[in-house]
Amino acid sequence: MAVTGSQTARWYDRRDVILYAFLVGLAVASVAIAFAAVRAVGLWRQAKRTGGLLSTELATFEEQAARTERLLAEAESSSQDLDAAVARLRVSRARLDVLLGSLEAAQRRTRWLRVLVPLR
Repeated sequence: MAVTGSQTARWYDRRDVILYAFLVGLAVASVAIAFAAVRAVGLWRQAKRTGGLLSTELATFEEQAARTERLLAEAESSSQDLDAAVARLRVSRARLDVLLGSLEAAQRRTRWLRVLVPLR
C-alpha cells in the first residue's frame, strides 16, 4: 500500500466500488419494482374477478330474497283466507248444531207418532 497524504492506496478504486454498488442497488430496486408491478396487476385482476362473482352472487341472493318475500306474502294471504274460512265454518257448525238440536227436540216430541206411522 502506498501512502499518499491522508489517503492510503488500495488495490481497488473507491469510485468503482461505489458505482458498482449503486448499479447493483438500482438493478435490485428495478427488479423489485417490476415484481411488485406484476403482483399488483395480478391482484387487480383477481379483485376484478372476485367483484364480478360477488355481484353475481348478490344478484342471485336478491332474487331469492324477493321470491321469499313474495311467497311469504302469498302465505300470509292464504293464512288470512284460511282464517276467514275457519270463521265461516264455525258459524256453519253453530247453525248445524242449532238445527240438530231442533231436530232432536222435534223427534222427542213426535216419538209417539212413530208407533202410528208405518216405517215403509
